[in-house]
Amino acid sequence: MHIVRPRKSLISLEVTPYYHCVSRCVHRAFLCGRDERTGRCFEHRRQWIEDRLLELAEIFALDICAYAVMSNHHHVVLHINAAQAEAWTLREVVDRWHQLCKGSPLSQRYAHNETLNAAELAQLEEVATQWRTRLMDISWFMRMLNESIARQANREDGCTGRFWEGRFKSQALLDERALVACMAYVDLNPIRAKMADTPETSDHTSVKRRISAAQDGKQLQQLFPLVGNPREPMPVGLPFQFQDYLELVDWSGRCLREDKRGAIDEQLPPILERLQIDPRYWLYLNRNFESRFKSLVGAAHSVRSAFCLRTARKTLGPRNLRLRALPIPAHHFLKFCLFLKNTIAGFSGGLLCHNKTV
Repeated sequence: MHIVRPRKSLISLEVTPYYHCVSRCVHRAFLCGRDERTGRCFEHRRQWIEDRLLELAEIFALDICAYAVMSNHHHVVLHINAAQAEAWTLREVVDRWHQLCKGSPLSQRYAHNETLNAAELAQLEEVATQWRTRLMDISWFMRMLNESIARQANREDGCTGRFWEGRFKSQALLDERALVACMAYVDLNPIRAKMADTPETSDHTSVKRRISAAQDGKQLQQLFPLVGNPREPMPVGLPFQFQDYLELVDWSGRCLREDKRGAIDEQLPPILERLQIDPRYWLYLNRNFESRFKSLVGAAHSVRSAFCLRTARKTLGPRNLRLRALPIPAHHFLKFCLFLKNTIAGFSGGLLCHNKTV
């Protein structure tokens, strides 16, 4: 039986700030590509999605690590930037929220620099606390992205009804290896679908945008920066060097295009060696990341820690979670151990999935 989990149990800052999200068109129809039945072309809608994605990233306290807009679905890897949201002033929260919604009469008066008395200001700050939380909420980000695209497409088609098949799907990326594997998987979507031959020609992807900015000698502001290998003090950004990541994506893309299971170049990208990922397993991930892994992706110890945290949240509740440690109940732990034994037998590359039935 398929159990639908509430989104708050799938996305939690206490587990990880990194998440991979996917939305698909209804019936997986090519509503953003070429309709083979009618011959109509909707490729321009891919630009709509890319533009809206980057626009929302400027409003929300969410950083875009990677994205790819395909003909019938889109991927985005997001980083929840809680520190940025907490640092916003009341004015910044109100201004950002007004770019998404009308707000309230009080917030409109505040935005127009009208004087509010103490009671009104307190009321506005209470509402703004909720807005601040929503502005770093992935569910609200995906809602604002998908709803606007659906309305725009339905208006163009002169129809009503669903454009997206339902709720977006999400995967928690628990460690550095899971993060780089997912980002490369997302950036290589057009190559895997034979829509492009190289990363720099992969339209509507983050890797193409990063490459174009590097060629122009510009600092890309709209995507989460790649700041180099982990060190102290560590700047805010992705823990990879741009050159290493680019070499990894290019090498993986060439292997995907050649599609020869035994043909692996001896000159491996340095990032694979640093993260100790087997190249054969890496190529498997590039083809099967989304289908192989469910809600949690990471090394075995990372998955176990996240599983413990989720179990503790259900038993204690979020308020008491930090007050004392709680062991996994015996029946849950037994299920987890059996799952771990069965899964790790076939995978030695360091990443491990978490099945929804655990």
